[in-house]
Amino acid sequence: MVKACILSISGPELTPAEAALFRAENPWGVILMGRSCVSRMQVRKLVADIWTATGRETLIFIDQEGGRVARLKAPEWPLFPRGADYAAIYARDPELGREATWLGHRLIAAELASLSIHADCAPVVDLSVPGAHDIIGDRAFGTDPAAIADLAAAALAGLAAGGVAGVIKHIPGHGRAFADSHYELPRVTAGNNELAKDFDAFTRVAHAPMAMTAHISYDAYDPGRAATVSRIMIQDVIRGRIGFDGLLMTDDLGMKALGGTLTQRADASIAAGCDVLLHCSGFLKDPAEILAEMTEVAQAAPHLDGKAEDRADAADAIARRYEPFEAAKGWRRFHELFPQAGTMA
Repeated sequence: MVKACILSISGPELTPAEAALFRAENPWGVILMGRSCVSRMQVRKLVADIWTATGRETLIFIDQEGGRVARLKAPEWPLFPRGADYAAIYARDPELGREATWLGHRLIAAELASLSIHADCAPVVDLSVPGAHDIIGDRAFGTDPAAIADLAAAALAGLAAGGVAGVIKHIPGHGRAFADSHYELPRVTAGNNELAKDFDAFTRVAHAPMAMTAHISYDAYDPGRAATVSRIMIQDVIRGRIGFDGLLMTDDLGMKALGGTLTQRADASIAAGCDVLLHCSGFLKDPAEILAEMTEVAQAAPHLDGKAEDRADAADAIARRYEPFEAAKGWRRFHELFPQAGTMA
């Protein structure tokens, strides 16, 4: 049976030990970090090796937002704009902003699908909040919930048109954080009226196939407990108030915002209502340490079944779709909108 987890790779090649882990635990998905992406040929081989190990076409994830969050980097791959760049066009002309965002993400999807990567941890639906930590900053589509959702919906549609399932993040909202959850648990002290803006942006794209949680504590709801491990935040806010019913994955369980062992983090996340555990090993460089952490998460993960399995199947279905697209024509139009955008190598 498939385990309710997404694991990573320690480098550009699947090691024998990682292959053995994948065969034994059968993770639902695998996410590629920058350390695993060197060239097109290398990534294609890596994906093929992952599929051989799991015995199926396991869904491959990546963080390819554009701007500073892009695992596929130039000059091997094209450069894509930041969320703020799309927002700037939208502020002048909403229709043009939607077109630019759809097209940019359709081109990202073409890049990913050519590598057999069919899930993108994008778009960011967080608000850009002046004075907050810049971990979100220019990754956001702006400050207005309606505009952010409009562009996020265009991004999701562009990805889906290319057979790539999008993951909205970081639900229910990371933009107000004054700390980086990679290193500590941010505490958001905003009241319900302010948080309503964050929630509204996600409500407007609650149809997304997948969402990633925020390792953020919200004083107005569950003080001192990250949303990822808070039943109040997941059941009452994310599932209830926001109305998101797609697959809910954790942010990276290796991030330092969460206390306790990886097993404790995994157990708490599932108990709170997350469907799938994500582990990227982003802080580690030693393959042996990465393998040890991945093994702990995989063994803590439950089998994927019930409603969580239905949600996973729905996300998988998007990855099997494809709408015809003339990439050369798309790039010509995209360069009219963004002359600085990278071109095919």
